Amino acid sequence: MLNGFLLFAEAVLYFGAMVTLFRFRRRIGLGVFVCALGVMHFLETYLASAFYVALPFGMVSPGSAVMFSGKLVMLLLLYMKEDAATVRQPIYGLLLGNGLLIGLVLVLRLHAISPLPDGRVPDIGFIDEMGWLMVWGTSLLFVDAILIILLYEKLGASLRHLPFARIFACVACVLTFDQAGFFTALHFVAGAPISVFFGGWFAKMAAALVYSGMLVAYLRWVEDHEIALPRGLSDIFDTLTYRERYEALVKHVGRDGLTGLLHRGSFDADGEAAVAASIRTAKPLSLLIVDVDHFKSINDRFGHAEGDKVLKSVASVLIETVGNADQVFRIGGEEFAILCPQPHALARLLGEAIRNAVKTSAHTSRFNITISAGVSTVSETTRCLADIFALADQRLYKAKSSGRDRVIGEPGSDAVIREAAPEDRLISTAGTRLPDCSY
Repeated sequence: MLNGFLLFAEAVLYFGAMVTLFRFRRRIGLGVFVCALGVMHFLETYLASAFYVALPFGMVSPGSAVMFSGKLVMLLLLYMKEDAATVRQPIYGLLLGNGLLIGLVLVLRLHAISPLPDGRVPDIGFIDEMGWLMVWGTSLLFVDAILIILLYEKLGASLRHLPFARIFACVACVLTFDQAGFFTALHFVAGAPISVFFGGWFAKMAAALVYSGMLVAYLRWVEDHEIALPRGLSDIFDTLTYRERYEALVKHVGRDGLTGLLHRGSFDADGEAAVAASIRTAKPLSLLIVDVDHFKSINDRFGHAEGDKVLKSVASVLIETVGNADQVFRIGGEEFAILCPQPHALARLLGEAIRNAVKTSAHTSRFNITISAGVSTVSETTRCLADIFALADQRLYKAKSSGRDRVIGEPGSDAVIREAAPEDRLISTAGTRLPDCSY
């Protein structure tokens, strides 16, 4: 009586643990479920070869009656809720893994084994028996899986609305076939008596009843209903990898893929916000637009790969000279923008510093790289990003047309912005409110 109750408890424990892993497969991955099946496969084979208990109808092994039957039901569940391509993966994995086990054991036998201090030596013969038995059991499992899927589909026409009868018929038929095949190997390898066959068969039929009932209950009340997961439910792997992915995304979002600088979209958003803040707080803000001179000739003469290296080198020089990477943007092919929280005169000096740094940099000097730049500053006549950009671009064009390798910023354009209180609005010298400027 005690043995029967313990076998039932083992079946409930096995089924409950496995379907829990299966239920959360979308969150923890199906591989967790498959790995658990693999571990149980080794234990079930060991128990089937050496561990038996007495029941009124014969000798029964928990490995065969409980764990193998449960594994077959788990494979059926995997097929029902996933697909045939998925269910074959653990079967092939077990078969190939057991073949590898035998191959390694054959090599291990060639070692000159040293006994432990207490004189013990490994039981290689036991491993040999286990290995061949596992391969035979897995080969049967391959056939079993095909049979149970075919039977499940075949019985769908007549038992579609009777899920318990459909599942039990499939499991019972395949377990009967498997019991005959596995006992044959067990008899010749381990000398199992005929009572093992009948005891195992009765036990597997009982297991088929228990597992079929639990599977139908699981499908009806658990699998087909969404489970609301508490916010933040996770494990250490998910937490760490999510944090790494999130930080990498934050680090690279809004940045140019080649140079690592902020791109044109970031410039539009950040520039508009910076201009608005400059007007609101009466703090200076200047814009430098920098363009690499004769860049097309570099691509034509040396190729686009070298051109890309030049752009990355120029970007590095800009960051090093400006000192704040978040103020430097790549806004076009070879065109860069710098938002400088300085008055016009200092912005022009920064432009000259950049021009000299590019000419003397070890990374750009071999191509005789020069840059041209235009400078503009937020003032009473340039009151939004579109205004200062248009003015800086106009001055860049003037620098290009007047010989390149120079910085143009018209004198007198670094007007001081006054703050209007209390509305924080820009007021003109005539006392009239300037209109809003949308970009």
